[in-house]
Amino acid sequence: MTMYKLLDIFFLLFHSSLIIFNLFAWIWIKTRKANLITLLLTAGSWVLLGLMVGTMGYCPLTEWHFNVLEKLGAENLPVSYIKYLADRLTGLDFKQDLIDKITLWGLILAMLASVILNTRDYLKRKNLSRSTHPSSTPHSPDPML
Repeated sequence: MTMYKLLDIFFLLFHSSLIIFNLFAWIWIKTRKANLITLLLTAGSWVLLGLMVGTMGYCPLTEWHFNVLEKLGAENLPVSYIKYLADRLTGLDFKQDLIDKITLWGLILAMLASVILNTRDYLKRKNLSRSTHPSSTPHSPDPML
């Protein structure tokens, strides 16, 4: 197996796993913070790196994987990794516009869920630590007074 085939498998597994993590890791308390971080990095890449390279929605993983695929002889790759993945997994040819909308809404909904739940968890921890702090417990009246 050539190095490029191994890299293709690596990117396919890693990038797909990251996408799944971004979309669903807000569900579990133990992965929420990491999920929020990867969502912020993803959004930052799409916007900030996108502005720098002139392509909104830019992802370096997509560029690297597509470079590998071109070395393997792939041609006419789409601009979107999600479209590439959907087409590769189903054998269909999805419309780019539809995929872009689904991808954007997926990020927005996952980001909202992650921000809301991380904020709720933070406030719970803050309130819990406040209620267990000795200075925050109400003083009972002194029976000797």
